[in-house]
Amino acid sequence: MKEQMQRRLAQLKSELESGQKAIAELNQKQASLRDTLLQISGGIKILEEQISIIDAQQNSTEAIVDQENNAKATVFM
Repeated sequence: MKEQMQRRLAQLKSELESGQKAIAELNQKQASLRDTLLQISGGIKILEEQISIIDAQQNSTEAIVDQENNAKATVFM
């Protein structure tokens, strides 16, 4: 009986160790994935800001061109 209990104890200890290793690996993968997602999120934010700047510049340029065209049309009337 004692021998069976010792074998079961050894099995449980081995399972516990395996489980702890698996949790440690998963925690490491989670941290790595979190870092990757933060980098992706930062890249998205930068690109969105750059696109907004380009849109604003294009709108300003179009407004200037429209003003110039209106001024030319007024001169020719």
